[in-house]
Amino acid sequence: MDTYPDDVKMIYGEGHDLGNHSQNHKNMSQLSDAEKETELMSVHDKVKALTGYDMFLFRPPYGDYDNAVVSTAKKCGYYAIQWDVDSLDWKDYGVESIINTVTQNEHLGNGSIILCHNGAKYTAEALDTLITTLKDAGYTFVPLSELIYRDGYHMDHEGRQIKD
Repeated sequence: MDTYPDDVKMIYGEGHDLGNHSQNHKNMSQLSDAEKETELMSVHDKVKALTGYDMFLFRPPYGDYDNAVVSTAKKCGYYAIQWDVDSLDWKDYGVESIINTVTQNEHLGNGSIILCHNGAKYTAEALDTLITTLKDAGYTFVPLSELIYRDGYHMDHEGRQIKD
């Protein structure tokens, strides 16, 4: 947000979801509730001032969450989001590794959230083939805001929402 405000405006302007990933990329479960709230709301307030948009999706850094993180996020108006398929793109094993890791993942299924990183070495190169392969297998892509349950759910031990 601080480094690329024009990109944030462009992403929002093109109709994509904006989500919060915290101000300083810390392990959220190791922070006090007040520190958690500051990590969330400092970014929230900046994005709101820039775009007028109230974000409501939060992915904790490192996938590090516990009940206190989820509760604090909820208090701040956020849904805590977790992935269930990790592309392992951050390990820089290459394009084929990303594609195989995702498409052969035992958790891949309807409602899956696939973790990819914008700064990983091979991700951009892998995306076209990955998306085509998944579409050819019958999957569709939707924004997280359309995928998640907003009420009447609980989260299992893997971070997946389960409808009550």
